[in-house]
Amino acid sequence: MIPTLARLFSRILAAAALLCCVAPARSSVVTISRDTNSTNNSFILLRDGKPFFINGTGGTQRLTELVAAGGNSIRTWGIESLDQPVDGKPLADRAQELGLGVTAGIWLGHEDDGFNYSDPAKLEAQRKMVREAVRKWKDHPAILIWGLGNEMEGPISDGTDPRIWKEVEVLAKIIKEEDTNHPVMTVIAGAKPGKVKGVLENCPDIDILGVNSYAGASGVGGAVKQFGWNKPFILTEYGPPGHWEVPATSWGAPIEPSSWDKARNYYATYSLLMEKAKDICLGSYVFLWGNKQECTSTWYGMFLKSGEKMPTVDAISRAWTGQWPEFRAPKITAFSTTPNIACQQVSPEQTVEASVTAQDFQNLPLTYEWEVTGERLMVGVGGEAEPVPPSYPECVVSTNGNTATLKLPSKPGDYRLFVTVRNGKGGASKDNVPFRIK
Repeated sequence: MIPTLARLFSRILAAAALLCCVAPARSSVVTISRDTNSTNNSFILLRDGKPFFINGTGGTQRLTELVAAGGNSIRTWGIESLDQPVDGKPLADRAQELGLGVTAGIWLGHEDDGFNYSDPAKLEAQRKMVREAVRKWKDHPAILIWGLGNEMEGPISDGTDPRIWKEVEVLAKIIKEEDTNHPVMTVIAGAKPGKVKGVLENCPDIDILGVNSYAGASGVGGAVKQFGWNKPFILTEYGPPGHWEVPATSWGAPIEPSSWDKARNYYATYSLLMEKAKDICLGSYVFLWGNKQECTSTWYGMFLKSGEKMPTVDAISRAWTGQWPEFRAPKITAFSTTPNIACQQVSPEQTVEASVTAQDFQNLPLTYEWEVTGERLMVGVGGEAEPVPPSYPECVVSTNGNTATLKLPSKPGDYRLFVTVRNGKGGASKDNVPFRIK
């Protein structure tokens, strides 16, 4: 039935009234100030006039779990991530929906990967990219900070190449020409004096120094102050000791800390950071909120590929909120084999008995999974993606609860034995030991 003109007009007025009530999305205004109520006049980040201390993660997955754990921000590395679909929406929109502020990474070229900071054409193309990226995203309400570059000076360099820092300053100026509502941060690999000095002397338009650090993360705040940094800083990546910072086997395989040791390290790093550097620290980003093959399938990821959270998630949630979650991940308390193959060179096709002991904090029944894999196929640099090593399911002859009978591979080479313990409530622990077939 065709509606009367009066009814049609009434519907138009109702629709117009509804649209008027919906406020358009607007850019957040983020500033840095001093907290005059603090004893040491600490730096403070203000988002739309309200204090915003960053409890964040690196990664773009599992955002609802992040909010439930007490997180309030995510960090990305490349601007293209903001368009990445997450839960059926672009990442930036999904983050805004959940109330998460985004440190939007703008990837800068690395000379190790072929970029040349002495090539005018490459520099001009990069400047254009930065300007276009900021123009596109500056008014999105999820944007918190611009993350200008990540370790572009090189993870193992001394950071004394002035070409890089002078170009970072050019790019920081471009960002501020386009956007006056968000501070600009650049991110270095480790608190080395040459790097801190390079930014300090060449980049006056950088508002925040971001530092990626692992084994030494808790002391980064004190270190950058010692090297002369007098502006705010953010610990932009931290987690377990890096695979380059731990003991290794006689043939050079890094020995991965246990999942429980990692959890303790995350908690201790956060606690010490707050104790030692609260005057200049605006927050931190734990690495990695997701799953990643880097050295191993478990070294940095806080979740398994199958989706379960690891004890590191519980530890950082406890640090952020002061409380444990209702259901915690189980704890592996012992992991052994007979004969002992951990960090050993052994004969092929041996029969080995493996055993694991675990504790569940809710007394839930546990399940156990065993896997033999090859060692990583390539050594990534600066966190680049690595291919997943092969798995050898035929090596697991039988399992019985928390024990397994294994037959070691026949082919000489480097391997790892993994055990995964799950509680059926979304929590797991996964540990491994390296071994070599002679």
